[in-house]
Parts: sequence; C-alpha cells; structure tokens
Amino acid sequence: MKEIVVRNSVKVTRVEQGLLTQGELAKQAGVTRQTMNLIEAQKYNPTIKVCLQIAAVLNTSIEKLFWMEEDEA
Repeated sequence: MKEIVVRNSVKVTRVEQGLLTQGELAKQAGVTRQTMNLIEAQKYNPTIKVCLQIAAVLNTSIEKLFWMEEDEA
C-alpha cells in the first residue's frame, strides 16, 4: 500500500544560502533548534504556520521547500 509522505529541502536551501545557522533559522521561524533539527532530518512535519514562517525567513516559496511523495509502505 502506498503512503503519502511530506519531504522538504529546508536544510539544503539554508546551507546553499549560507546566511543562517540551524539555530538562527529556528529562532527567526519561532521554533526551537531541536524542532528545526527534526524538520531538516525529515523526522517531523511542521504545521502550515511553521512552514510559511520558514519559507518567509528563507525568502522562498513554501512549494519549493515542502512537497508530498508517495512512499511504498
């Protein structure tokens, strides 16, 4: 059975921009560094509000940072 999973490119985008540490992005997005670590590691799916805040801080669109994929379960 296929399952829908949410993927993201938050870490790749942050590192490519080279402007913020994980902790700085977390603070500006209103979450803890530990939460940001889980988001970047694909272990936590943030709320839409947090997704929008991250996109705003990274000056990109939510669609470029987050997407859904089918995963074989």
